[in-house]
Amino acid sequence: MEKMKQLRAFLKLSPDDPFLKHALALEYIKVGKDESARQLFIEILSRDPMYTGSYYHLARLLERAGERESAMSWYEKGMAAAKEQGDQHAYNELHAAYEDLIY
Repeated sequence: MEKMKQLRAFLKLSPDDPFLKHALALEYIKVGKDESARQLFIEILSRDPMYTGSYYHLARLLERAGERESAMSWYEKGMAAAKEQGDQHAYNELHAAYEDLIY
């Protein structure tokens, strides 16, 4: 909880920082606040579609929630963003998770 408190304080100073929002979303997942995490990931990706790390975590969260089609869509968007950036590592991670989901 202390880490979440610190991240929220930092976000008051830098409300548009995707790294801080991403870190807070991961903390929300740890404590079972999946809806709060989901909202942050969507906010991050709406503002910065090239923030590829959030695609993976959002899609995984959706998978756990049983929202298979939505998870597939976010994996696909993430793979496209990673490919556009030339980020092979992110692409491979997203592609592997996508394949695990569809097969």
